[in-house]
Amino acid sequence: MLRTCMTTAMVGCLLVALLNAQPPGPAAPVAPAAIMVAPAAAPGVTAAPVPLLLRIPEPYAPRDYGNLVGMPGFSGTSLSNHFTLYQGYVKNVNLLQSNLRTLLAGAQETTPPYAEQKRRLGWEFNGMRLHEYYFDNLGGTGVMATNTPLYAQLCADFGSYDSWKRDFTGTGKMRGIGWAVLYYDPFGGRLMNMWINEHDANHIAGGVPLLVLDVFEHAYLTDYQLDRAAYLNAFFGNINWDVVTARFSL
Repeated sequence: MLRTCMTTAMVGCLLVALLNAQPPGPAAPVAPAAIMVAPAAAPGVTAAPVPLLLRIPEPYAPRDYGNLVGMPGFSGTSLSNHFTLYQGYVKNVNLLQSNLRTLLAGAQETTPPYAEQKRRLGWEFNGMRLHEYYFDNLGGTGVMATNTPLYAQLCADFGSYDSWKRDFTGTGKMRGIGWAVLYYDPFGGRLMNMWINEHDANHIAGGVPLLVLDVFEHAYLTDYQLDRAAYLNAFFGNINWDVVTARFSL
């Protein structure tokens, strides 16, 4: 009887030891980095933070457009100032995205600071991206090949290249500050010249920007004062139609 009890006890101890033992094998995976958010709790109760997985992307980096220096009709001073202004948009996009992540991590997504910075983000982002479209479609000869699908589409939608150009330059001469953009509407299969007020009003949903013209005063006052028509002539003389045509082909 005593031997039976001892044997039973030894088996029990062995089972406990086995259950508590750490089996060999690979280390447990490391949890991804997370920003901790404290959920709402009942009054007087402290809730444990719940991980909110927020991917923190690399910040946007301003592009180098030094290759444009020396373009006919654009002084080095004007371009340098314009590049600096563009870099400010990139900086503000990164700052706003960082601020919004911090507010979200602090469960502040329903507060006025979150809402106002979220609204501002679209304006700053468009200011950054439109400048990139603008600088990218400069640095060319201004001569558009007539044997491209884009040229054929311009003639089909506007009657002729000259008619399209008149409409585009007329858009660019409108009073106000903003952008003139040649858009392709892939759903309707047609081209449209649009006036964009500041950076954010009048973009067409789903539209593909092909040719982007900056008509904020900072783009031309240094070289042309109030003569926007002369600035438009210089712009057309430096369009890189290869870039514009490639955008239509995407």
